[in-house]
Amino acid sequence: MIFTDEYYMALALKEATYAFEEDEVPVGAIMVCNNKIIGKGYNQTERLKDVTAHAEMLAITAAANYLGTKFLEECTLYVTLEPCVMCAAALRWARVGRVVYGASDEKAGYSLIQQPILHPKTEVNHGIHEHECSVLVTEFFRQKRIK
Repeated sequence: MIFTDEYYMALALKEATYAFEEDEVPVGAIMVCNNKIIGKGYNQTERLKDVTAHAEMLAITAAANYLGTKFLEECTLYVTLEPCVMCAAALRWARVGRVVYGASDEKAGYSLIQQPILHPKTEVNHGIHEHECSVLVTEFFRQKRIK
């Protein structure tokens, strides 16, 4: 059975919910290769005391370990929020074949940079479950402001 972008993004949203519950910025990621989940993660920068512990970075590492290679050309990353510049650069170096994200990040997303960051062969699709992804992040920061 072949699953859709919507299916995998729903799983990434589940990962983002784990982050939300742990008081981390709610971003979740799923790495898929040949219709199989080979890596996943959610933001754990607070838990790990590591500014690089973004959902995408954890999913990239898990996928590379699973496949035994640093290159992920045949993989698709599903992430609930547009990757930041750091994560986009890591996706470039890993040569991830496809990136699908839910909500745009108007403050820190890689698309704010004028020069291309992702690998030239990487396909990008966005807006999958955009509303749900956006609401989760908005609610997280709303709660932070009222504390």
